[in-house]
Amino acid sequence: MRTALTIAGSDSGGGAGIQADIKTMITNGVFATCAITALTAQNTLGVTGIMDVDDEFLGKELDAVFTDIYPDAVKIGMVSSSALIKKIAEKLTFYKAKNIVVDPVMVATSGSKLISDDAIETLKNNLFSLATVLTPNIPEAEVISEMKITNEDEMIEASKIISEKYNCAVLLKGGHKVNDANDLLYRNGSYKWFYGKRIDNPNTHGTGCTLSSAIASNLAKGYDLDTSVSRSKEYISGALGAMLDLGKGSGPMNHGFDISSDYVLEKEN
Repeated sequence: MRTALTIAGSDSGGGAGIQADIKTMITNGVFATCAITALTAQNTLGVTGIMDVDDEFLGKELDAVFTDIYPDAVKIGMVSSSALIKKIAEKLTFYKAKNIVVDPVMVATSGSKLISDDAIETLKNNLFSLATVLTPNIPEAEVISEMKITNEDEMIEASKIISEKYNCAVLLKGGHKVNDANDLLYRNGSYKWFYGKRIDNPNTHGTGCTLSSAIASNLAKGYDLDTSVSRSKEYISGALGAMLDLGKGSGPMNHGFDISSDYVLEKEN
């Protein structure tokens, strides 16, 4: 069985972060391991507390995984401090990690920065060049490319800037009033659109985590990047289309929508 490692924060509400990553990896057919960067107290209404792990402890988590269950792919989610980012880069380089998917979580949908400017620079300088593919949304791509993105031509230009600067593929996610749900994959001087249909579901918490984890899972199983992106977008559409409705705020998707087994059946009355 192929394996994938997620390096991210814990979401006590279960919709994003480590929890979403592990659910996604299981349902996409790989064994999931993890290294937790932070604990968060959060639910569908918001975050009420964050506690980062120590960078030395994160290093021990990564050592434990790489020396025993070496991952076929790695997904990196939100990392809030420069020390943690540097530790991740150090360990990925040391262990010659492969199929690295970096979800550069730095800007909220509202446009507010989620990590410090110092951490953003460390992320760009230490992790991006190690990535097989970056998966920014439009606000994040604006920060990385240092240009405004208001249309699909500017999506192409921003992706080109990022790809050429960091020598990696870029999957720039659409939305944010630029297009419906169309994502752009740019690499090696060429690009490809992956078209999607926006699903009218307000419960979208964890979509970015889920997409990047699905891509990592498919890369781990040996699919090429184009196929991995295509399969992952289909998976996201299914998880959103299941219309799960939990909590009082922006709820999670149903990561297990495609699981069909006696073990998931509810007790009959």
